[in-house]
Amino acid sequence: MADQDLRSTALEAVHESLGATFTDFAGWRMPVRYDSDLAEHRAVRESAGLFDLSHMGEIHLRGPQAGAALDHALAGKLSAMSVGRAKYSLLLTEDGGVIDDVITYRLSEEHFLVVANASNAEVDAAELSARAQGFDVEVDDASARTSLIAVQGPASEQILVDALLSADGEGSGVDGLTAQDLTEMKNYRFAESTYRGEPMLIARTGYTGEDGFELYVPDELAVPLWEQLTVAGSDRLVLCGLACRDTLRLEAGMPLYGNELGRDLYPAQSGMGRVVALTSKGDFVGRAGVEAADLSDRPVLVGLVADGRRAARAGAQVRDADGREVGAITSGVLSPTLGHPIAMGFVAAGVSEPGTELVADVRGKDLPVRVVKLPFYSRS
Repeated sequence: MADQDLRSTALEAVHESLGATFTDFAGWRMPVRYDSDLAEHRAVRESAGLFDLSHMGEIHLRGPQAGAALDHALAGKLSAMSVGRAKYSLLLTEDGGVIDDVITYRLSEEHFLVVANASNAEVDAAELSARAQGFDVEVDDASARTSLIAVQGPASEQILVDALLSADGEGSGVDGLTAQDLTEMKNYRFAESTYRGEPMLIARTGYTGEDGFELYVPDELAVPLWEQLTVAGSDRLVLCGLACRDTLRLEAGMPLYGNELGRDLYPAQSGMGRVVALTSKGDFVGRAGVEAADLSDRPVLVGLVADGRRAARAGAQVRDADGREVGAITSGVLSPTLGHPIAMGFVAAGVSEPGTELVADVRGKDLPVRVVKLPFYSRS
């Protein structure tokens, strides 16, 4: 796809001025890196990184039956979630496969926000609209007018306090938010405020395995917010592209749609069986498919580690000690944090126990790998 055919975020000109290298991601022209993938990765682990994630989808559901509509549409029980909280869930096919994994925020008793992956945003919006039929709810796809900026890493909290809640408060543009709101905010919680007179949602969520925040604002405010964060962050904050976001999420054992999740995979295969609310709610789209699924011969997701510097990449074959093919790699990298190769992949259930020795094919050469529990990395 030519660059002129790609969608752009409101921050594209800023990224260009800062020397970003771009890539086509899900039909969007997105910064893949600014300088060094390794430096950006380490900044998030040690201090903080700043990401433009405005390619993600934002879908609002408003109405007296918004919770009930989401209970029907998603695998989790969203109606039981308290206002001010967020929840990870799955959008399933009728047969029980995964259309997408999403984060849902409850903004009020009758207002929810569903955040979808960029590659599935339009599909998710259409599915949610179709599944909301018959419920007293309105579905509003706000993706084209919403920007998402993430600050991730151990210094992220202090950077946000400095950027948005400076001592004198002059010029911050933020109303309805206190330092206490940020410092006492727990994981998968959020606060609503205004920025330059427009709504802003700040959530303690992320996709890096580190502490961090995600900020949702109207597109027209993305540039001033980005610049405000970079000034306040100074040398504590490094601009980051999608390349390091992928290595960060892989170290944290977080699945990527299209790699570890998909329509041909049941949630339990990907270690997501706990996300499906089979006991806490009634019928929902995909329930019958999940319950009827025979997983006895289905491969399951595992973590794999190796010694040395060669990493198995997505698509690489995995074999057992006797040379029989038992699975395939879905994501793999030489871990910047751990210093050795890591990978996720689907293997036969019989060779999925931690400690099992297997072999991955790396460009025609055997790489001994060992099954381990996920995640590979978790912050202290």
